[in-house]
Amino acid sequence: MLPRDEADHLGRVLRLVAGDTVAVFDGRGHEFLARVQGRFGREVRLELLSRIDSVAEPSVPLTLAQSVLKGDKMDDVIRDAVMLGAAAIQPIVTKRTETTVAALLRGARLDRWRRVALASTKQSRRAVLPEIRTPLALETFLDEPPAALRLMLVEPSASAGTDPVSAFRGEQIPADVALLVGPEGGWTDGEAEDARRRGVRLIALGHRTLRADAVSIAAISVLQFLWGDL
Repeated sequence: MLPRDEADHLGRVLRLVAGDTVAVFDGRGHEFLARVQGRFGREVRLELLSRIDSVAEPSVPLTLAQSVLKGDKMDDVIRDAVMLGAAAIQPIVTKRTETTVAALLRGARLDRWRRVALASTKQSRRAVLPEIRTPLALETFLDEPPAALRLMLVEPSASAGTDPVSAFRGEQIPADVALLVGPEGGWTDGEAEDARRRGVRLIALGHRTLRADAVSIAAISVLQFLWGDL
């Protein structure tokens, strides 16, 4: 039986009636063909018919640690990162982020981001629902157990010690990766240096400066190409 919000969505958008068949997933990688048995109030009862081979997940699980952007830009980043196969999204607050962790926790943005992720998961036919994690300060995130590879995207004009993304061509494919992307104003020099000291690798996508809401999607696409995940 579907949860009420999902049942309402099916009933309103798809106009389902008894006997119709639909594909359903549990968010953990399992997808099924099901038949609608009927609608009972705000619930839809389904009969599972058979297992469906779901779309393969990327071989390198990627956590996008995205600095919270202004307005609806964060929605767009989450939607597209989920579509590209991000395993998790970690909203982070930096020195140039125009909000605080406390303000985000008091508001409803986290719930909204999780709804955006669910909608994008369904649209892209993924059977795994990525985790949208509770917002953290950058320093707190850097203190957490690290992924096998941690990358911070920096401006093309960043100081020495920054690698081009093409440097990964021919390198060993990591077991998992955390990709840190800054806010509209970029990282401060102190943030980038602190991350580098903690073992985070600084990388640049190229010679152009991209919008904050576009850079993460471009980076994920390039990395997936290099690692054979596209």
